[in-house]
Amino acid sequence: MTQQPVIQTPASQPLALPSRMLIGGELVSGDGQATDVLNPATGAVLQRLPEASAEQVDAAVRAAGAAFGNWAGITPKDRSALLLQLADRIDANAEMFARLEADNCGKPYAAVLADEIGAVSDTFRYFAGAARSMQGALAGEYMAGHTSFIRRDPVGVVGSIAPWNYPLMMAAWKLAPVLAAGNTAVLKPSEQTPHTTLALAQMMAENMLKDELTPVRAPWYTPGWPETVFQRAYLEFD
Repeated sequence: MTQQPVIQTPASQPLALPSRMLIGGELVSGDGQATDVLNPATGAVLQRLPEASAEQVDAAVRAAGAAFGNWAGITPKDRSALLLQLADRIDANAEMFARLEADNCGKPYAAVLADEIGAVSDTFRYFAGAARSMQGALAGEYMAGHTSFIRRDPVGVVGSIAPWNYPLMMAAWKLAPVLAAGNTAVLKPSEQTPHTTLALAQMMAENMLKDELTPVRAPWYTPGWPETVFQRAYLEFD
């Protein structure tokens, strides 16, 4: 078995670099072309990370579609509780996320830890609250004896592309509102800065796939080039 690359935390504890995608509830390695993931501050290669193959993108889209019905049927209260639990786990692993982000983006570790990780967890807490406070307007002005109202329902699978800068924050912005509203997601992190998104994927698998919480496999991640991901996604839905 190939040993995972490691980096050193500020406390000199080795930290394994995440390398697997979450597809259909399983953490899998990419079958596509390998790309160097760099530390832009030093130019050092952190690891060579395989991209998702076209077949894996197909599998991710199908898995997200299959999971949608169950996830959409979970009450906003329960979706909110899961997002709050995830936010707590992000805070508990703040130093790990900060080190991955600092090395993969070339940022100062202290700045990432102080300025970004708390905002990431707060994004999930904000949308956990929003899940329980969605409103629909009521009106009776259209026809006597009838009441009109707006009902907000989940729409399905949401495909997103996250940029290379602030990758963990971008992942939170892409995922939190989608999941809070009862949708499922296929998220493509930047091929240049995938580490914190892949680490978040693993955490979400551990957090959201426990049988005692929900049997639903909510989020899926497919790192790779955007045109590959969304061309395959379009063909799958078409």
